[in-house]
Formats: sequence, structure tokens, C-alpha cells
Amino acid sequence: MAKRDYYDVLGVSRGASEDDIKRAYRNLAKKHHPDVNPGDKGAEEKFKEINEAYEVLGDASKRKAFDTFGHQGPVPGGGGAGGFEGFGEGFSGVDDMFGDLLGSFFGGRAARGRHGASAGEDLAMELELSLEEASSGGERKISFERMETCGTCRGSGAKPGTTPKTCTQCEGRGQVHVSHGFFAISRTCPKCRGRGMMVDSPCQSCRGAGQVRVTRPLTVNVPAGVDNGTRVRLPGEGEPGTGGGPRGDLYLNINVHRHELFERDGPDLGLELPVPFPLATTGGEVDVPSLDGTARLKLPPGTQSGQVFRIRGRGMPAINSRGRGDLVVHVFVEIPRRLTSSQRDHLKEFERAGESLDYEAVTKFAEKVKRVKGH
Repeated sequence: MAKRDYYDVLGVSRGASEDDIKRAYRNLAKKHHPDVNPGDKGAEEKFKEINEAYEVLGDASKRKAFDTFGHQGPVPGGGGAGGFEGFGEGFSGVDDMFGDLLGSFFGGRAARGRHGASAGEDLAMELELSLEEASSGGERKISFERMETCGTCRGSGAKPGTTPKTCTQCEGRGQVHVSHGFFAISRTCPKCRGRGMMVDSPCQSCRGAGQVRVTRPLTVNVPAGVDNGTRVRLPGEGEPGTGGGPRGDLYLNINVHRHELFERDGPDLGLELPVPFPLATTGGEVDVPSLDGTARLKLPPGTQSGQVFRIRGRGMPAINSRGRGDLVVHVFVEIPRRLTSSQRDHLKEFERAGESLDYEAVTKFAEKVKRVKGH
């Protein structure tokens, strides 16, 4: 049976970046891992296929050879032909290989420990906030899914009343040793997957995995002033580690909704304020909405459309600081579309007195026209 293209196996394009390939590998390996699918031969074969693909595409030189020659290409540094056959058999990924290699030099497994101890995967979720909630911060209740120790078997994976047995292949070490030329490399035991124990009678609740997926409620404290792209780290709330390793972390990716009135610019809030023509002409005070109530703004006589006024300290809190931004008010003067006869008469009378009024822009424009025509 012809081997599948490694890019198809991982579900990535040929132009995928190293991070894209690593992310696809982790997601697929987590989904098809034998510990998550005990007794499922199809999942086990899929897991081997995924590892084989990553062994090649996760290494720049091997990937280049595969792109050029396909499955039958020479392995860089392999001393001849033979293609990529045999990669991934029994390995749990390139990270295991390098971790084990370092462990062989320093007398123990680097970052994983004697029995394959490693930190759990990090989790991430979106936290949706209104602008008001982002401004005030405070406690928020969330819920998310993660793996927990099975309460039925207490994490052993064995049916109650039975006990796991020591793996006969690695003798409980969770590792097997393989010689490669001058190197003696330790790798995760393919039989027990690094657990050091085997389960003959799996727990029915977790199907031998020792873990079950649960929904966890949590109350988190959101800092005042958070913005889009802010990440809040919750240590130890991610997936459980293996071999006694610590839990991963949970990251909250903040998404602040757009507001109907305010446009955010860092700690400042922008607001477009319509002002009636008479008020802009004569000047006076106007109420301006803000996130924490109403502010008063004094407009000088002759306020023009496009003028900008700042109300200090009425913007967003500066995150991790006691200061606040400003409320930046952009004024535009509104001219009425419909007038009564009396109003039109008054305006005509006002227009007849126009020669004595200070129309700065009109005067400058007229002078510019004269200069242009004079040429």
C-alpha cells in the first residue's frame, strides 16, 4: 500500500511554517494517542503515521530531502539510500528523541525525568468582555474543559479491585535503550507509552487512560484596563502532566467588543459629539457621556466642526497603573435641515449683518480665489 504524503498526514500545506507543522502534529498526536484510545488499533496506526510524518517534516534537512525526492529520497546523514521508511516507529515525537539523547549524556531524562515526566499542555480560551467590563476589571466566572484524574480508578487506569502490572518490556522504567552507532539513546517505551505499567482490566470510566475530561468552573480576576490581545495567564490550570510532571497553564485571550459610542485608542477614548448650530455659535456647557457617568464640557463661542477637546482622566484605566487615559471629544456642528418661516426670516436678517461678522475661513478662501484669478 502506497504511503500517504506526509503533508496530507498532518493536514498542512507544503508552504507551512515550522510552527504550523508543530501545532498540527501536537493536535493530531493528542487526539490519536493510544492512551486516549485504548484498544483502538486504528488510532494506534494513525498515531504511528503522524509520528513518522513529523519525524521528517519537523527536521529542516529531512523535510528538504522529502520535498525533493519524496518517500524514496536519501536521508541526510544516513549514509546512503533507503528513503524515510521506518521513521516514527515507537517514538512519541522528535522532542522525545532529543530529550532522551540529552538524558543519556547527563544521567537522566532532560526535562522529562526518569519515567517520562513532563509538564502538561497549555490551554487557551477566549474571554469576551464589553468595554465597560474591560474598564472596571474584577472577578469573572468562566468554565472550560480539561483532563482530570479519574475518580473511579484514582488515575491508575485499572478496573477497581485490580492493579496495574509492571511493563515487561521496560521493567517499569518507562524507557527502553536503543544503540545508534556510538550513541546509546533512551526513548519512551512503545509498549506502555512511558507509564512503566500495563493495565489488563481497564477502568470503565476512563477506559484505562487514568484521566477523564471534565468541565471546570473557575473565578478569575481580570485586570482593569485590559485590551484586545491581552493574555491573562492562570498557572497550573491546564492539562495534567505525565509521570508526575506539573500541570500546564491556562491562557485567557481577551476580546473586547466594539462600543456604540466610544472608539478606544490605548487608554484614551474617542467620542464624536454632535452640537447644535446655535450652541456652537454662542458657546455654553454640554453634557458628555463617559464610561463612569456624565462629564461637563464647556464650549467656547464660535466652536467649529472638527475641534477636539480633552476631558482629563475620563478614559480607560492604564493597565497595571493607577493612571487613566482621557476622553477625547471630537465636535461636529449640526446645521438644521428644516426651518420654520420665522426661523428663516431671522437667519436672513442675521445674514444681512454678515459684513460685520468674523468669517475667518470664508475670508481666507475669497483671498485665495483672488490670487488664483490674478495669475
